[in-house]
Amino acid sequence: MFSVGAAFALMLSTSLQGQDAPKNDPAAPASPVVAEKQDGEKEGAPELTEAADLAIEKGLQYLTNTQKPDGSWSSADGNYEIAGTSLGLMAFMSKGHFPGFGRHGASLDRAKDFLLKKAEESTTGVVGGMYEHGLYTLSLSEMWGMTNNIEDNKKIQTALERAVQVILRAQSPLGGWRYTARPDAGQDTSVTAMVFVSLASARQAGILVPTETIDRVVGYLRDQVWNEKSGGFGYQGKDGGTLACTGGGAYAAQLCGMRETEWVQSAIRYLENSPKVFNPKELGNFHYAHYYAMQAMVQAGDEHYAKWYPQIRDALIPMQNADGSWNEGTAEKPEIYPHKTPMAIIILATPHRYIPIYQQ
Repeated sequence: MFSVGAAFALMLSTSLQGQDAPKNDPAAPASPVVAEKQDGEKEGAPELTEAADLAIEKGLQYLTNTQKPDGSWSSADGNYEIAGTSLGLMAFMSKGHFPGFGRHGASLDRAKDFLLKKAEESTTGVVGGMYEHGLYTLSLSEMWGMTNNIEDNKKIQTALERAVQVILRAQSPLGGWRYTARPDAGQDTSVTAMVFVSLASARQAGILVPTETIDRVVGYLRDQVWNEKSGGFGYQGKDGGTLACTGGGAYAAQLCGMRETEWVQSAIRYLENSPKVFNPKELGNFHYAHYYAMQAMVQAGDEHYAKWYPQIRDALIPMQNADGSWNEGTAEKPEIYPHKTPMAIIILATPHRYIPIYQQ
């Protein structure tokens, strides 16, 4: 059975109608959900404690300190630059920082320019492997209309439309996606979840995503990888359900409009009833699993979210390193992947609701 850890490693290695003015507005995020206030929680975002806010700021400073001269973020050996840069941008945007604005504006401009350069260099429209392409598409969608440069917004729109076309063409007849941008490449829950999240974001921003595409995703998730007995989602089949695949599968299904269905509700129960879900020593791919699970709980509703967020918040904060990162590498053996720090920031910043795809 292919493990999610191996899957994540392989994922990262390996004319549509838009609108001129997306509805995203950094000055008007959705109101955060109000949960029962705990000691130290801040006014205006009751679940966001001062410790969480400090952890986010330390994490963003770490990203600022480690950004490459070309605007990218990547692993220590220079790999996964598309995934790292896309997630890095999303981490800043989750706190309301956008290219060209404020104290992080210049840094985010460089990251944006890096991705646009990669888009121009691609002869096929594919940027990175399919999983990275999903992250890249998601970051473009959430940036579109949010920069201070009209010409850049036009470039983002062009790149986004092209990126979405790649995804639509690459969908398997069974409804999912895999590592390469071909419909005959197969499918798995992890790549499918990430790719569809990016399509849902693009659709929210005004890009046409055919109903048939969404229907095929629903069919794949419900009929091919959801386990009726456990409620969990498997990686490439119904067996061997994991928390990461269940979080991703549930979130994607919710974005398909399946929030109230029993099969999606059972996936939420699968997540909530797992005894090891908040224990990083027992749950592998901790950041990756919770990146999806956190958003699945937002979509599940206030009651689920209000119970989930404080627990993952209080699990993540002690895991942060002195330099502001959530990396687990050492000087002798650096961290392999660049996803942990930005994913931790995105999870912790959930109460801010600046990014539309992370809103209910």
